[in-house]
Amino acid sequence: MRLDTSEGAYGKAESGATIIVPGNLKDSEAWQRIISDDKSEVMPPPKSHKKLSDEEKAIIKRWIESGAVYEKHWAFVPAKRPEISSAAPQNAIDSLVATSLNKVGLTLSPEADRATLLRRLSFDLTGLPPTPEELYAFLNDKTDGAYERQVDRLLASPRHGEQMAVAWLDLARYGDTNGYLHDHMRTGWPWRDWVIQSFQNDKPFDEFVIEQIAGDLLPNATPEQILATSFNRNHLITTEGGTIAEEYLNEYAADRVQTIGTTFLGMTMNCCRCHDHKFDPLTQDDFYSLQSYFNSTTEKHEENNKARAFEPFLEIASPLMPTGPKVQVMVMKEAETPRPTFILQRGQYDLPDQNRPVSRHVPKALGSGIGGATENRLSLARWIVSPENPLLARVTMNRLWQQFFGVGLVKSSDDFGLQGDYPTHPELLDWLAEEFRNGNGQSRPWSQRHMIRTIVCSATYRQSSNIRDEHKKNDFDNRLLSRFPRQRLTAEQIRDQALYHTGLMNEQLGGPPVFPYQPPGLWEERSNGSSNTGRYPRRKNEDLYRRSLYTFWKRTSPPALMGIFDAPDRTSCQVRRVSTNTPLQALAMLNDEQFLESAKWIAVRTIQETTSPKDRLTSMFRRLVNRSPETKELASLLQGYETFFARYQSHPEDAAEFLKQGATAAPANIDLPELAAWTVIASVLLNLDETLVKH
Repeated sequence: MRLDTSEGAYGKAESGATIIVPGNLKDSEAWQRIISDDKSEVMPPPKSHKKLSDEEKAIIKRWIESGAVYEKHWAFVPAKRPEISSAAPQNAIDSLVATSLNKVGLTLSPEADRATLLRRLSFDLTGLPPTPEELYAFLNDKTDGAYERQVDRLLASPRHGEQMAVAWLDLARYGDTNGYLHDHMRTGWPWRDWVIQSFQNDKPFDEFVIEQIAGDLLPNATPEQILATSFNRNHLITTEGGTIAEEYLNEYAADRVQTIGTTFLGMTMNCCRCHDHKFDPLTQDDFYSLQSYFNSTTEKHEENNKARAFEPFLEIASPLMPTGPKVQVMVMKEAETPRPTFILQRGQYDLPDQNRPVSRHVPKALGSGIGGATENRLSLARWIVSPENPLLARVTMNRLWQQFFGVGLVKSSDDFGLQGDYPTHPELLDWLAEEFRNGNGQSRPWSQRHMIRTIVCSATYRQSSNIRDEHKKNDFDNRLLSRFPRQRLTAEQIRDQALYHTGLMNEQLGGPPVFPYQPPGLWEERSNGSSNTGRYPRRKNEDLYRRSLYTFWKRTSPPALMGIFDAPDRTSCQVRRVSTNTPLQALAMLNDEQFLESAKWIAVRTIQETTSPKDRLTSMFRRLVNRSPETKELASLLQGYETFFARYQSHPEDAAEFLKQGATAAPANIDLPELAAWTVIASVLLNLDETLVKH
């Protein structure tokens, strides 16, 4: 007996009784068993130690009486644009959020103050804080549209593409090494630069998807379109001697299926790789049908090879290094003859079921595809972006919402299946999806920049993060969006913020990965003796001051500072970073060479720009916290400065030792005890909650 399908529920049991008769409680054997007093018949049976509550029984009763209608899972039904109230404070987002809030007696919170708004907006759109000059200009712009002009300025910044790329690199499991035992270096950064430029140029998202899945199969494919398919080759690769080619080629293809499923469909594909699940709409047949799109490449298994790229690869000149040597980047290339694919028993590479061959098709629960003369990766990619696929636009907009609000409208952003969460605002998610897919007459379809602007210009986004008493009762966890959610900055933003305030940041766009500060010995500890990543080659030039996006990413030993602040290791597709709060984070902020050098140079900058201690404190506070200090704060910091200045005056050798941190020495004309004291104050401000958290 099955109750999860209409066919099972409306059918007859072995006893001959009809399980559920729509609209008829008396003849529905399932209902009669639920209300039975006979312990031998009642469901659930007493020995299960489970019992339906009166409320649950009432729901089942109403459902049968109303026709016992079975509907498709909400995420598998095409989105429909809901009607929007004309009374929306800013845009459609606010109307739909306000409707949910009104049901529990809440309203949107008041707008945050301008300084908070600009700081929030700057981090969300560029990953960097506003400068004092930018903040001053915004605070003094009293004309209509001042906020919207800040949005447009930040969206036009080249830093915007870098900020947007970070989350995509997590999804694409991007790294600069192969992983596994040897973890040799690979050349993948030209694809990373392609991603940055795609976001910066607001490449239509359907093109962005198609090119990464199947750019090599497009008619007259350009080198850039072929380069895009490196997305599929970002998986781990082993070159260990004695490994079995068939096993690892199967692993690579399976990884592509799982990444495609999570990234573009919001569906977990891991379980159905091994066996069917009774309540899972994805079957083994679906998994291996998808895998058949991705296992017919010309790639080969390599052993004991330290090459930076393995066939098939593309030789390409570096973009933002055009006169330099060409580099090889792994891409996709279809074999002349598709490889036969069979369902693997229990997912084992060496147990293909010869009686269960699979053909290429999309998951059956999602439709029948779009047809065509040839079923290949390109036809799959075109189906993924087509109206026939109800998931792509929803999944992508949910992640975009998560990027700004910390949690998606569907909390389980990696699982839109039957075991995933129901959206808190289903109509809002559908509106975002349809606006994204079709545009609105004034914006073109598939424009991420239009959707970003729409979200950040909403009153919902511009709310204060202050918690009111009524929030604690009716929206404690803020799932109804009655306020803006406080969120700790990402690992990249925390480091980049400190570096940006120094004035030392090298804002070169793109190029090979760099090797900034890292505690010694980590690579040696995590490396095989024959690996070419056995020693960390820390730089001493301006590469130390590149944005964190460009830091070399060794998979078996990711950048330590990034890991402490919850960046993933990128061995697999990662949809959401979960923020933790640990003592290691505080220790890193107070003692890591990057932050100590940053504090030193923030102090240098402050000393050179102003004179009196009070003015210096005010200037430093405004730069790092993006507001003026209150009287009590100013007095406390001033007392702290005087205490440390006196200490370092009496022990100048300690000041000199303290200021050795970092590769760039401070100007010789600055008094060391004074500089050391101001460095401590800068370190204090870098560690404030207001500095580390987006409010």
